[in-house]
Amino acid sequence: MDTINIFLTSELGERLDSFEHDSARFEFSRLGAEGPARLVDGRAWVFVDWVMDDLAGLEMCRRLRADSRISEAHITMVLERDDIEDRRRSLSAGADDYIVGPLDRTMILDRVLALMSKTKRHSTSRYELGDLAIDMAALKATWQDQSIDLRPNEFRLLRFFAENPDQLLSRADLIAGLGKQEPPIDERTVDVWIGRLRRALKAAGAGNPLRTVRSMGYVFDS
Repeated sequence: MDTINIFLTSELGERLDSFEHDSARFEFSRLGAEGPARLVDGRAWVFVDWVMDDLAGLEMCRRLRADSRISEAHITMVLERDDIEDRRRSLSAGADDYIVGPLDRTMILDRVLALMSKTKRHSTSRYELGDLAIDMAALKATWQDQSIDLRPNEFRLLRFFAENPDQLLSRADLIAGLGKQEPPIDERTVDVWIGRLRRALKAAGAGNPLRTVRSMGYVFDS
């Protein structure tokens, strides 16, 4: 089943429920200035408010286009008024199109469904971080060209770390990042994932780039 990720910078992203339609699952999330807090599998659509709480919508567009996790997303700027200069500035900042708010669920889905057939799938196919390379198309990870033998869950975990290097990630962050909240997972399960990932990295000659911060979480040192 395909996943359609719909991110909104407004609180509407927290209120809308995910659903399935025509062999696709539509996932809603709120997007902050720091970018996505979970893995983005499948196509992504972002609705950016012209005015956000912590930065301007134009700057948010620029950040998204520079963020490899979501740079291929279709970005719609949500304008407060239909102003020709605001439209021009939105497109110059990296937005694909624009719409006059306020938004509601129907407006969002009408826009996404109308344009879905015209967009390509998420095309970021390779991540590189020092000696680590992750090939999304082949579902393969290597360290200095040495294959890392990973189960699907640990592969996704490594990708999430690669997207968030040198950051302290709590067990809750990792569970949310991998989309494992439902059904609820014991946070100690993360320690099992980490153990498997560490063993796979060590077997590939990577040593132990995963650092434990006692009582707080883990850091992937780049």
